[in-house]
Amino acid sequence: MRHTKGLSFWKLCGSGTGQGFTPVPNTGVYAILGVWDDLVTARRQIVEAKGYQSFQRAACECWTVFLAPISARGTWSGVAPFHVQKNTQQGPIAALTRATVRPSKALRFWKRVPDISSVIGADSNVAFKIGIGEVPLMQQVTFSIWPDSESMAAFARRDGPHARAIRAVREGDWFREELYARFHVLADDGTWHGEKPLKTLEFAA
Repeated sequence: MRHTKGLSFWKLCGSGTGQGFTPVPNTGVYAILGVWDDLVTARRQIVEAKGYQSFQRAACECWTVFLAPISARGTWSGVAPFHVQKNTQQGPIAALTRATVRPSKALRFWKRVPDISSVIGADSNVAFKIGIGEVPLMQQVTFSIWPDSESMAAFARRDGPHARAIRAVREGDWFREELYARFHVLADDGTWHGEKPLKTLEFAA
């Protein structure tokens, strides 16, 4: 992966069981996050690059989501990986949150996760969601896709386990490093459990 042309940043992540929002690892589902020079390069290299080919040979199913960053705050492994583009599009939005949890705060963090997962799972607007991470328990990523920015913002503003957890994070200084990013969803390719998770969404031309 380090020698893949056009790939400026990448992370290989594992997932938790269920929908990923548990501390118990799921050894059957992995995620690759890649930052590319452009969409054309991304589409070509995930097919042709040796690193991606090695993962695809081991997989029974692959699903890829192509994204354009529209906002980003914070760092990932000391780097600001996403180059924000002008926000002129409408349509599906993806939200990514990545954090390194302080060891002394890990128990309190994981006690909050099941309630947040159940709330987002009950939201009919969310098209896809998963919890992934680099290091179990300590380095966590949440990723979700919404039909538009309004539905995503409404969930974020709603009082409940998610809002209370955000307040607790701020007041208790739970994270050693944080990154919050939003993206336009440009397209997707492949399937997830034999389905097209975004089939009901309307993509901008």
